[in-house]
Amino acid sequence: MPAPVVKIENLVKRYKELIALDHFSLEISEGEIFGLLGPNGSGKTTTINCLLSLLSFDKGSIEIFGEKMSPDNYKIKSKIGIIMQNVAVINELTVYENIDYFCGLYIKDKATRKQYVKEAIEFVGLEEFVKFRPKKLSGGLLRRLNIACGIAHKPSLIILDEPTVAVDPQSRNKILEGIVELNRSGATIIYTSHYMEEVEQICTRIAIMDKGRQIAVGTKEELKKQIKDTEKITIEVMDISDELLEEIRGLEHIGEATFDGGELSVKCHGGKHNLIRVLTLLQQNDIKIGRVYSKQPTLNDVFLEITGKELRD
Repeated sequence: MPAPVVKIENLVKRYKELIALDHFSLEISEGEIFGLLGPNGSGKTTTINCLLSLLSFDKGSIEIFGEKMSPDNYKIKSKIGIIMQNVAVINELTVYENIDYFCGLYIKDKATRKQYVKEAIEFVGLEEFVKFRPKKLSGGLLRRLNIACGIAHKPSLIILDEPTVAVDPQSRNKILEGIVELNRSGATIIYTSHYMEEVEQICTRIAIMDKGRQIAVGTKEELKKQIKDTEKITIEVMDISDELLEEIRGLEHIGEATFDGGELSVKCHGGKHNLIRVLTLLQQNDIKIGRVYSKQPTLNDVFLEITGKELRD
């Protein structure tokens, strides 16, 4: 089992009457791309700020790389890269100067820093823009610059908070590919996003939090097994009798079956080969079948059922 890079135990953070973190615990292993999900106000940002010692907390403990995190633990902080939702670059500096400046906060040797800056520029694909100032960059290129500033010093733990907000599809793909490549190179990633398809695409494990608590954690496959509806089948048919509808409802692992406007909808609770059993029953009753759809649950379905909220609430 890989060593834990992040270990949070029973974290409590209060703002007067508001409990932002309510005995929150989390463990992230070396080499993971770990997705941290929750609706607005769930405590994600507070967790990250406590993790970075930007906020004090009332109770609990935080360890990073096996050491207690504190505001003056610069040894640990030098191993962390932070890319927050709000772009944090210096408008008066060029692309190259920005990356050099942020890398220089951790890497003092000039020759090493020069090489690291060059590699960061190539990594995010900003070779043609090194002399540009941030105001001349598109939203997608600005996000790439923000990432380069956060990863140029080659951190072992990288925290990305909504890095693809309001960027074009090409830049989004470039960013996601870059995150996976950083992970392959040895970095452990903490990733927050409101785009569920991104989380499904790149995250090895996911935690869902709400009201300051962890309410579910696991791989996307493990999380999907926690919800009631594991498959939704839709079949176009001309007509179907009430008796046959009841027979479909009586099949094993069928939770619900409805017919409306030429469409049979069947919700399944677990099991395999549900579609084959339904189609076989329809064929045995000489029902003419049109188009057939089988939809597995998405991470968004999991999130909605577990929290009762849309992610963008």
